Amino acid sequence: MAVSNYVLADTARSARPSGRMLVVRNFITHRSAWVVFATGFLEPVLYLFSIGVGVGQLVDDFSVKGRLVTYAAFVAPGMLAASAMNGAIYDSTFGIFFKLRYDKVYDGVLATPMRPINVATGELMWCLLRSGVYSLAFVLVMAAMGLVDSWWAVLAWPATWLIGFAFAGAGMALTTFMKSWQDFEYVQLAIIPMFLFSGTFFPVSVFDGPLRWVVEATPLYRGVVLCRELTTGALSWDSLISAVYLLAMGAIGLMVVSRRLHKILLS
Repeated sequence: MAVSNYVLADTARSARPSGRMLVVRNFITHRSAWVVFATGFLEPVLYLFSIGVGVGQLVDDFSVKGRLVTYAAFVAPGMLAASAMNGAIYDSTFGIFFKLRYDKVYDGVLATPMRPINVATGELMWCLLRSGVYSLAFVLVMAAMGLVDSWWAVLAWPATWLIGFAFAGAGMALTTFMKSWQDFEYVQLAIIPMFLFSGTFFPVSVFDGPLRWVVEATPLYRGVVLCRELTTGALSWDSLISAVYLLAMGAIGLMVVSRRLHKILLS
């Protein structure tokens, strides 16, 4: 940890400030924790095999925009979106909180020419990198299992970067307001219901009235819709709406976290 911080500070003084330096620092510190890194990818894969494939043997085909798909093919893009979310949310919340409140990494970083916006973009790039690795591996699993029904699926991986961007930006912004580890109970309180009810395992048409509107307003639902329409080839305006929603969410989060870091560390 100390070595990576020294390398980061030394590099930042001798080079033009860039968030990429934090990506290098995070890579160095995570090399020995590759098992923890891998668990975020394995969880959605196990869900896919147990629910999508196992339970799928007992469930009829589903209709997606008028196209019939197997239950496994219905669940898989939902798990893909969840995989992208997992890859982004934990580093953007637990990781940021520890470095901000306990390890004081950013105090040292800002002693160099780097500014809060460099910190925000650097951590965001790392979250996107982790999210992208999870998503790429999951897309390959889906292809190997024959759960991809359209050539539009080649855009599913880039789409997961939008999901990672949205959750990383929002997660980092919210983390800057947290005061203790107990606050992370609210993170789980938001993530678990989204994972279970955002159209991941069943269509949102089962919900009625305002409850359906709430579900459709969640970021994971927008990510699930985008991935599902791409992997099944059943594209609609919902895909564009979802892409704009996720992009806006990530951009707002990045703006907020940059201002919050400036207030916390430089005021």
